Amino acid sequence: MSRAPQNLLIPFRRDRKRDFAAGAGAELLASKVRQVLLTEGATPHSTGELPWRTSFGAGLSRLRHQRNDTVLAELARVYVRDALARWLPGVQFVQVRVEQHAAVLTLRVRVRDGDATAALDVPIPG
Repeated sequence: MSRAPQNLLIPFRRDRKRDFAAGAGAELLASKVRQVLLTEGATPHSTGELPWRTSFGAGLSRLRHQRNDTVLAELARVYVRDALARWLPGVQFVQVRVEQHAAVLTLRVRVRDGDATAALDVPIPG
């Protein structure tokens, strides 16, 4: 019986052994997706967060200060789908739901990669 491959979780954090935390399966998948979606990629209104790869990320900050309606939900779906297709091509985008509580917009994202399925919340502060 083979074990799922492990890799470092991102953003980097320490485990109980004072080493960088590693994970596999749904935990690793959620880590990769969260890294892509929460990194600000270059948009017409920003230059991108990573100086060495300005286009990396999803540009989800464009969703801030928008009306929470069907247009916002469709924009979120397109931004998430496109970012995952570009930066994690093996990951299958399943669903995104948009929820707004006070000044925080939250995207509830579901993805699949092989046998691993992950559901994660992506908060976008206002």
